[in-house]
Amino acid sequence: MSDAQNTGNAAGDPRSTRLRDALRQARIEAADRTGVVVELRDAEVARLEILNEALDPLFTQVPENIDLFDRGISQGETPRLWIDVVAHVLMGRDKRIYRFVQDTRFGRTVLAESHDVPAIVDAVTDYVARRIIEREHAMAATPVVDRAPVERRRRGFWMFALGFVVGAIALFALALFASLRNF
Repeated sequence: MSDAQNTGNAAGDPRSTRLRDALRQARIEAADRTGVVVELRDAEVARLEILNEALDPLFTQVPENIDLFDRGISQGETPRLWIDVVAHVLMGRDKRIYRFVQDTRFGRTVLAESHDVPAIVDAVTDYVARRIIEREHAMAATPVVDRAPVERRRRGFWMFALGFVVGAIALFALALFASLRNF
């Protein structure tokens, strides 16, 4: 290595010191941003917990035999308060607005959006009521039994049995006729 390259790598080189300082500053800024992100996520979870507690009276009224709802807070990258498998509440971009959404086969649908907990509680109450009614209709609907195919099968069986008997008699008569003719 040349002396110029050696001096460029020396610890006392101003370029090396400047890079180290810049890296140190970047690490500090990244840690500050991470701290802010963690604080924002904690604030989101706290707001969702407030809403979850406000929903307690609603879910105590849901009959025990209805197991459609599985309420709970997931604390992933985006914290969510799950109402059931397809509906949940998450915080909006400003982290102060509640957004009640439902995932459908056509995409996500926003059911309600508000800064106020009571407004979201009302929207969740309406949603829960609709889901319970849908369940009642699904449970009450009994399939209409089409009796025609059963009757056709029975008629087909008797036609087969009659054909079998007639065929057996015809064969017996033919065999009898053939044996009498040979005498």
